[in-house]
Amino acid sequence: MKEKKYRIISGGVTAPKGFKASGAATGLKPNNQLDIALIESDVEAVPAIVTTQNAVKAAPVLWDNQIVKKDKQKIKAVLVNSGNANACTGEQGLLDVKTEAECVSQHFNCDPNQVFISSTGVIGVPLPIKEITDTVPTLVQNLSIDGQSDASRAILTTDLVPKTVAVEIEIGGKTVHIGAMAKGSGMICPNMATMLSFVTTDADIDQACLQKMLSVIAMDTYNMMSVDGDMSTNDTVLVLANGMAGNEKITEANIDAYTKFFDALYFVNASIVKSIVKDGEGATKYIEVHVNNADSRGDARILAKAVVNSNLVKTAIFGEDANWGRVLSSIGATGVKFSPNTVSLTFSNSVGSILLLDHGKPTSFDEKQASDILKQKEIIINIDMGEGIYKATAWGCDLSYDYVKINAEYRT
Repeated sequence: MKEKKYRIISGGVTAPKGFKASGAATGLKPNNQLDIALIESDVEAVPAIVTTQNAVKAAPVLWDNQIVKKDKQKIKAVLVNSGNANACTGEQGLLDVKTEAECVSQHFNCDPNQVFISSTGVIGVPLPIKEITDTVPTLVQNLSIDGQSDASRAILTTDLVPKTVAVEIEIGGKTVHIGAMAKGSGMICPNMATMLSFVTTDADIDQACLQKMLSVIAMDTYNMMSVDGDMSTNDTVLVLANGMAGNEKITEANIDAYTKFFDALYFVNASIVKSIVKDGEGATKYIEVHVNNADSRGDARILAKAVVNSNLVKTAIFGEDANWGRVLSSIGATGVKFSPNTVSLTFSNSVGSILLLDHGKPTSFDEKQASDILKQKEIIINIDMGEGIYKATAWGCDLSYDYVKINAEYRT
């Protein structure tokens, strides 16, 4: 087994040196719930970002993307609200984002273009901008290392629990930290999701190098999960690196440092993805799909995503039915060329493993063993294509009665 070069720690998004956070209530959500968060770095940080592939992009996404395009742009703070997506809000939505950034920048004596903005919630409703700007002073006043707890709860919508993780690694004799907080529960589909993920690190790393890492990692994590097959307008993954760990700058030329940091950054983002799908709207089961021995990496990704995105597979898992034919059908509908006669399929978890299809031939499996496996909260589906050397993993959850109920009543 490959030795882990990172250690899991507490602290979430404020675990790295120099980062503080806070959360507050503006009235965007009922019952005075926390609904707005602020993250701030003591020193300016280099950014990396990946956003939704949806053609309909929310105003904050458009703002953030144009910031990153600026040469050598550094970031001071991130303002995030829940309860309102500020999407499909026209020119006023863009003006509101600018107003938010200007308001935050005044408190840190920085340029508005050094403030990222994110929103999540109902689409097509004007942003109550005055309530937000009136709350910014409170957020600034309450910034602290411990504020990450309020911040991580303030960004939630239909989520049941906050999603946070942090690790530390040794790079060149210096201790480097990576922390994260995220939200996501519904409209979760491959090619990003209704999710916001904010990652911080005190590593000193080249900005182009960080962006390249995030783009690769997002492809294998955030773009490989599904709750319900719907893609949102606001999806954003943001990484900020402020360099306060004091390590020698990480570049692609330093293979050892690059690999250590990449592995830890991958772990943090993969952990967030698993937390999101486990908290999927109405979810009762966590599904992990491994495709092995495909003809290409692209084929492996397509096949794995097809399984976690199949409503028939998801409902079978919810019903605890070992209906493996639905898995085979989902990969067969992808357009990827393969021979069904080379495919093997197993379901497994901590209870055991059961072979359902062996090189294209159905097995006489033990129904009770299959039932015992499917009664567990976590189900691993292993698909061996038997044709190549490439692999991919996708993450998802089942589709339950509660999912329909939650989304039928979302605006009410």
